[in-house]
Amino acid sequence: MMAKKDEFDQIEINPAVLGGQPVIKGTCVAVYMIVDAIADGDTADDILEAYPFLTKEAVHQALRFASRASRVGLEEV
Repeated sequence: MMAKKDEFDQIEINPAVLGGQPVIKGTCVAVYMIVDAIADGDTADDILEAYPFLTKEAVHQALRFASRASRVGLEEV
């Protein structure tokens, strides 16, 4: 299942940023950093406090992106 056009509009993959890791657009905050923080018990509010330039929607997109990538493979996200 392919992502809807704007479903991940806040996520980018750029070889010049963190070696091409998926990040929140315009930042060096990797999707995996957000997933790791949630896995370690942080909340979305904790992440927003640590990275005040992020939005709640960006955090949610990162989680959805990671979920989708784990199911279908990164090339289909």
